Amino acid sequence: MDEVEKLEHLSLVSKICTELENHLGLNDKDLAEFIIDLAEKNDTLDTFKKVLTENGAEFSDSFIANLLRIIQHMKPKHQRESSPQPHNEKDRLAEKFPGLAIPNDPKFQSHDAQKKKKEKKKSSAEDDIVNVAMAELEALAPSQISSSKVKQEPCSSSSSECENSVPHDSENTMRKSPVREKRRQRSHSHDREGNSGVKREKRSRSREKRRKSRSRSRDKARDRRRSRSRDHDRDGERRSRSRERNRDRSRRNRSRNRERDRSQERRNISNSKNRRGRPRDRSSSPSDDRRKHRSRSRERGKKTGDGAGEQLVATEPEIGKIYAGKVANIVPFGCFVQLEGLRRRWEGLVHISQLRREGRVTNVSDVVARGHKVKVKVLSFTGQKVSLSMKDVNQDTGEDLNPTSNNLLLGKDRDEEQAHRNPDRPTSLLDLRGSLAEEDETHSRKRVHRISSPEKWEIKQMLSAACIDKSELPDFDDETGLLPKEEDEEEDIEIEMVEDEPPFLQGHGRMLHDLSPVRIVKNPDGSLAQAAMMQNALAKERRELKMLQREQEMDSIPTGLNKNWIDPLPEADGRTLAANMRGIGLTNQDLPEWKKHVIGGKKSSFGRKTDMTLLEQRQSLPIYKLKDELTKAVTDNQILIVIGETGSGKTTQITQYLAEAGFTSRGKIGCTQPRRVAAMSVAKRVAEEFGCRLGQEVGYTIRFEDCTSPETVIKYMTDGMLLRECLVDLDLKYYSVIMLDEAHERTIHTDVLFGLLKQAVRKRPELKLIVTSATLDAVKFSQYFFEAPIFTIPGRTFPVEVLYTKEPETDYLDASLITVMQIHLREPPGDILLFLTGQEEIDTACEILYERMKSLGPDVPELIILPVYSALPSEMQTRIFEPAPPGSRKVVIATNIAETSLTIDGIYYVVDPGFVKQKVYNSKTGMDSLVVTPISQAQAKQRAGRAGRTGPGKCYRLYTERAYRDEMLPTPVPEIQRTNLATTVLQLKTMGINDLLHFDFMDAPPVESLIMALEQLHSLSALDNEGLLTRLGRRMAEFPLEPNLSKMLIMSVHLNCSDEVLTIVSMLSVQNVFYRPKDKQALADQKKAKFNQPEGDHLTLLSVYNSWKNNKFSNAWCYENFVQIRTLKRAQDVRKQLLGIMDRHKLDVVSAGKNTVRVQKTVCSGFFRNAAKKDPQEGYRTLVDSQVVYIHPSSALFNRQPEWVIYHELVQTTKEYMREVTTIDPKWLVEFAPAFFKFSDPTKLSKFKKNQRLEPLYNKYEEPNAWRISRVRRRRN
Repeated sequence: MDEVEKLEHLSLVSKICTELENHLGLNDKDLAEFIIDLAEKNDTLDTFKKVLTENGAEFSDSFIANLLRIIQHMKPKHQRESSPQPHNEKDRLAEKFPGLAIPNDPKFQSHDAQKKKKEKKKSSAEDDIVNVAMAELEALAPSQISSSKVKQEPCSSSSSECENSVPHDSENTMRKSPVREKRRQRSHSHDREGNSGVKREKRSRSREKRRKSRSRSRDKARDRRRSRSRDHDRDGERRSRSRERNRDRSRRNRSRNRERDRSQERRNISNSKNRRGRPRDRSSSPSDDRRKHRSRSRERGKKTGDGAGEQLVATEPEIGKIYAGKVANIVPFGCFVQLEGLRRRWEGLVHISQLRREGRVTNVSDVVARGHKVKVKVLSFTGQKVSLSMKDVNQDTGEDLNPTSNNLLLGKDRDEEQAHRNPDRPTSLLDLRGSLAEEDETHSRKRVHRISSPEKWEIKQMLSAACIDKSELPDFDDETGLLPKEEDEEEDIEIEMVEDEPPFLQGHGRMLHDLSPVRIVKNPDGSLAQAAMMQNALAKERRELKMLQREQEMDSIPTGLNKNWIDPLPEADGRTLAANMRGIGLTNQDLPEWKKHVIGGKKSSFGRKTDMTLLEQRQSLPIYKLKDELTKAVTDNQILIVIGETGSGKTTQITQYLAEAGFTSRGKIGCTQPRRVAAMSVAKRVAEEFGCRLGQEVGYTIRFEDCTSPETVIKYMTDGMLLRECLVDLDLKYYSVIMLDEAHERTIHTDVLFGLLKQAVRKRPELKLIVTSATLDAVKFSQYFFEAPIFTIPGRTFPVEVLYTKEPETDYLDASLITVMQIHLREPPGDILLFLTGQEEIDTACEILYERMKSLGPDVPELIILPVYSALPSEMQTRIFEPAPPGSRKVVIATNIAETSLTIDGIYYVVDPGFVKQKVYNSKTGMDSLVVTPISQAQAKQRAGRAGRTGPGKCYRLYTERAYRDEMLPTPVPEIQRTNLATTVLQLKTMGINDLLHFDFMDAPPVESLIMALEQLHSLSALDNEGLLTRLGRRMAEFPLEPNLSKMLIMSVHLNCSDEVLTIVSMLSVQNVFYRPKDKQALADQKKAKFNQPEGDHLTLLSVYNSWKNNKFSNAWCYENFVQIRTLKRAQDVRKQLLGIMDRHKLDVVSAGKNTVRVQKTVCSGFFRNAAKKDPQEGYRTLVDSQVVYIHPSSALFNRQPEWVIYHELVQTTKEYMREVTTIDPKWLVEFAPAFFKFSDPTKLSKFKKNQRLEPLYNKYEEPNAWRISRVRRRRN
């Protein structure tokens, strides 16, 4: 009840109380409310009287009637007609956020519904023909609402191409669907309509011709009748005009030939218009685009001819076109000319300088007089102001004397058109050349030497004193005789964010305050959260110490050694000494000692040793005993949940058992893995066991790599790849079995696949779905998948003793190393497994542990230290499986990969500090970052279980039992609830799933994340103002990249630099291009500096790849320049894949040559959110949240510090560093993201300036606040 309703209710109660007191002498509020409640339930006099009598009320009939009348009159209306309450939480959210609950796309409905539609279509074919004919006639009527210009441009592509552009629009005109239906259809790609539209249209056209030739008068009458019925809502003047024009057409076009010409020409116009119609990339707002789209069908009636047909009257003047006109008025600075041949009255100004070609005009009336007929050319027009020229036109013949200027006049328009041109259209070289020249001009203009402010003032003074002539100035233009206009580029441009939200988010967008993200830490003030923060601070301290040590080493080198060697014949010893001291070493210095110890020198062997044959190994797995039962369970049930410990053989064996059972005859068996490495290694192992070459019957698919063939029947892939296959084939028709492996990891892709496969299983009863998990949360999976049966593979488990600490540990890294040493020195034999959070932490732990063990002397038994993290070479990772030699013990220091993905035999002791690194979405920066967080109780159990695989073991938990109970969540937060959802939302929208709130997620993502994702996609122009997918968005989803990168790639096609951007995107998709060996850091930095580009790191990456390419992709070149060969080869593979996708979508691959501005613009178009401006006090400030950030020391711009930059990502080490930085012009931000950025109001202080701290100048001998006015005044008194 809101406040008004409460007041109305109280006044009613008060009134009833008064009546009761007047009639009965009772003033009882409760009784009054009881009577009101009875009256609500019994709204007729008889029932009300009856119920009062039943409740013992002895009221007279007139009093009862009076009470009922008062109650019904005064009762609040909206309470009586109470609206139905939303059924559940989702419906409530859908009401609050309609942008998240847009109905799904009908295009992706089930096949049955589509069959029914087809049947309906057949039955209403005749109606359709009538509709087509009506649409044809409507198309012939002139457009009333269109404001678009009609350009005289023949269709440049083939006629068949032109024909293809018609059906889409004509079908749109035919449809009389409700508004929402229209919106939905508009969100689909343009090439959706089939040939049936063309056939239907041809049939209707030929019928219409026959009808017209039969009788002109009947045709006229019909036209009149139809246009009246259609245009009943238009005003009379328009109606009569459209009737007259239709009459003219039917009279004029009798012969069939001319009819064909006209339809052909009409098609040409619509096609050229389609080509010119901008995809919604940047500046044209989606609503404008929609308006154009609606008016296109009407505009098709318009026609421009060169004398064959009649000239259609345009609404507004067109730049560069010549019009006849009449001088309407003469003014001292020119004359106003009224243009003829336009539908509305247009007047434009011919400036005095534009009147005549020869000689200077001093008096306007010498050249023209009022009422004179003249021919003028349109130079520009903004709003109602039209600028004209007479000197460019031959006044006798009307010939254009300066046709080349048209390109310049249309420069801006053409630039935008070029930027938004249809990427499907083959690039015409002429267009390219024009824009190239112009771009290069702006590019070269940038290089002009800037004059400082005092110099400008001096020059101005000297000019005004006539000491120098302007032709002596450096920037004087000999051709035009003019000085370039003062460019205001040096002015401090202020850019701020646009506060408006996308219309479909209705006030819940950028200014989101009432929604909070999912908490990934149960207790932010608990001991575990504090320990994580403490560890971050300690790690930072360690990094700073290392940097200091390195600097001290460099400083300790004698200064003479740092100079280049001038001595032509130095002594060899001295030279080597110097080089080594400078870290450039001509001799090979070795790895750190602990790493040598880990690798085990040259004698080390890699790989897990076994004497068993492949068959024996397969038969020794726990799953082998249950082979027949498992196959039967899969046959009997459509969905099966399989639980089995890691190492039980689920991943490698189930697929083979099903293949042997004949499931491959109906389709492929697909198995998803959460990690790329796992998909590749498992496929390799299964191919060996299956007895085939990898890529034949058994293959794998990961991003940018497809190792399958037409014969492949067992296919391993990452979950992201299966999700991409769903984009093309939502029902996965080519698969008979899908196995979601390691589902307990709950990656973002797995969670989306759950929802999609749940739908696919309903549609395809023959599709089998197996969900495997290594943990015990299978009941949740079972409930989600229609109470599916659970199949358990018993594992080999032994009891594990769990030990907790008495007090919380502040430095868990140190505590874990002490624990490892205590176990090694005191406990019986058995290997140790220590869980840490990441590579840096593991390397530090190995180093410290190695040093401490070394300090204990040779008498202590050997401890073999083995690190495990994903960046470690796979042959090094396999060493962890080798048993330790007798008399020694191994300690495996691993990330959470060893929780479930790896099975290491011989582990008896587990040390669990209780932390893990998780990807968490920061809504402020709009980016994901890795954060150290406490693990969940389920993960803690899983870790403890690792100690009981070989025999009874112990688990040392470095946290208190209370922390386990109170500070850990029961299960880990699924990735979908803590990461950026932009890519996921884009993929769902591409599949036609617009209703994100009602999509069947196992754990729904927070509404805030969904809104942030929609907002991000809208700012990238992937969504329109209604929250539906744009054509650009559909394109972006085709690339297996983040939305920013795919936007960048598509924009590069429009900006004619796709060749370069293709390379840059593939280089950004791989990591660590350069490496710096500790012993040769200076040399590595020298080599890297050769590639540095003044524009920034994106172009530096391009220059590295191009140099490698120019050196014939040589390995030696990579070693010489300290470039990772594997990384470059991967980048090359990625580039090939992306090139294939671009070819498939007919996107031109064009090189920008030396014009780097275009590449910078392209980077800006995709990563405008990551813009930062130089801060006067320290580093840079990001535009989105004013966070202080710094350029990374490895960047090419580290020493340049430009004013405005864009970065690829932020990395937190000792400071918040920007990686891959490129300089930009701030104007580009507004140009490429008008929905996100705008120029600040120069009359007001921008937010950015408000945040700046101004440091006053004060006397250093005074106290710091002595400069304040209040102090000065006090001193004077």
